[in-house]
Amino acid sequence: MLEIKNAVLGYRGKQENKIVLDGLSFSLAPGELLCILGANGVGKTTMYRTVLGFLPLLGGTILIDGEDSSGLTKERLAKKIAYVPQYHSPPFPYTVFDVVLMGRSAHLQQFATPGKADEAITYEMLERMGILHIKDEVYTEISGGERQLVLIARALAQQSSYILMDEPASNLDYGNQMRMLQTIRDLAGQGIGVCFTSHYPMHAFLTEASVLAIEGRGRVRKGSAREIITESLLREMYGLDAEIRPVADRDGREHSSILIHMDESGR
Repeated sequence: MLEIKNAVLGYRGKQENKIVLDGLSFSLAPGELLCILGANGVGKTTMYRTVLGFLPLLGGTILIDGEDSSGLTKERLAKKIAYVPQYHSPPFPYTVFDVVLMGRSAHLQQFATPGKADEAITYEMLERMGILHIKDEVYTEISGGERQLVLIARALAQQSSYILMDEPASNLDYGNQMRMLQTIRDLAGQGIGVCFTSHYPMHAFLTEASVLAIEGRGRVRKGSAREIITESLLREMYGLDAEIRPVADRDGREHSSILIHMDESGR
């Protein structure tokens, strides 16, 4: 389990630290799908960067499968947690295959090169994401949506216990967004702990994810999407006049839908 206990997150300064989140506590279990909601600037990216070791933990504890993350080497941490960034611009024009193959670096000895087994895993993940046909394309020349699928394939090739995704559907068209959400559900169904941030509360409903709502500083709420995503939360977090309505799918199963009310000015 990935556990964050009374964490103080932010940035170290010469005279004083800049605190972004104070007293943050939550957990991510294997096979759990967790959607993190919060307005811009609330600290979602800061949290990710701290968990990944890019920023120092200013207080509290982060445990990964019972081990303090501060005692893990970068290699061991990479075997535990994979990361899918929102934006990625490689310094060289690698092929799609090579970008995904980079996910195997956590399992290689220093200065070692990938072997046949690593290449086989790369082919498998490209096929799983439906992008095997572009394996020889230059990564910097494919669409933003295709790049996002490549980054997820790279994270899968890493074969970590947990995957952190930063707005994985942000660059995708509507059809690919829906396929992406199904992929995320499938990953959790395979026993991987998946945490993704989103600016679209409907994504939590569509994936039937648990929700962690960050309302500022240390104020967070975690529970099912139906428990956490309420009309009052949408009003407080996003300043929206919203209505949550039950809808039924073709099989008669009930789901929740969000209806936004706007005045004539579009607000």
